[in-house]
Amino acid sequence: MENKEVDLEDLVNFGNLGFLAQQIVEGFITGLHKSPFHGFSVEFAEHRLYNEGDSIKNIDWKLFARTDKLFVKRFEEETNLRCQILIDHSASMFYPDGGLNKFQFSCLATAAIINLLKKQRDAFGVSLFSEEIEFHSQAKSTTVHQKYILNELTNYLVAKSAKGKRTDIIKNLHLIAEQIHKRSLVVLFSDLFQNNLDHGLEEIFLAIQHLKYLKNEVIIFNIHDKKHEVEFDFENRPYHFIDIETNEQIKLNPNQYKEMYTAKMEEFKKEIALKCAQFKIDLIDANLEDGFYPVLNAWLIKRNGMN
Repeated sequence: MENKEVDLEDLVNFGNLGFLAQQIVEGFITGLHKSPFHGFSVEFAEHRLYNEGDSIKNIDWKLFARTDKLFVKRFEEETNLRCQILIDHSASMFYPDGGLNKFQFSCLATAAIINLLKKQRDAFGVSLFSEEIEFHSQAKSTTVHQKYILNELTNYLVAKSAKGKRTDIIKNLHLIAEQIHKRSLVVLFSDLFQNNLDHGLEEIFLAIQHLKYLKNEVIIFNIHDKKHEVEFDFENRPYHFIDIETNEQIKLNPNQYKEMYTAKMEEFKKEIALKCAQFKIDLIDANLEDGFYPVLNAWLIKRNGMN
């Protein structure tokens, strides 16, 4: 499913976030079977092989009759992995204004990842933050928990705006690190724009090191609107730019500053990539124009690599 097919407003108003996530996942899995990644585990079994010591009351005797092998049924409380998904809910994530913005994209991608986690009996939790942690759930693998999270995400999507909310990634990553289970897979959706950083990205990655110190694996989806935020591609005319987090304003012709802007952005992205390589963190450039499948593909590679 491409981004242009998503009528998010109608789907959210009718409470169909879960339905949309399922459609994204089904299309993604269909594509995987036609791709070089078809070997990955995308057939989600409801059983596992019987191991000596397992209770015989959980053996699926009907399946034994068909296969002549002993399998036990897997239950909701069984989990192989805990995954905590962190979503930046600051004002900068509500760009662009019109179409699918970064926050909406992150919520939809999160709902799709939760769909995959649920199928694999993995546990999942979600945290939303701006200046403070606004929502936090522990990782569980139940259907009730899935519905609860999707309902909370829908409520945030319906609100549609976070105007004036700044980002404090540093403080909140430290707080979340102390609240989640050790040895989790932590997935961060953020543009990594942080106000008033005296030392560039250094403090952000010190906070991420806190997660790594507690034996967590980390994958960052650095999300951008590529055309405007990365390439600074605007029409050749004057624009009035307003920072939706600080309300700072400036009037200029983008073409006069494009070379300087793109050089700064390239430096910013290179620094992020260098830090991620240094701390062994998976970094994915998540551009809105590329759709959901690159995000799900990167997540699946990481998930299978942790088996």
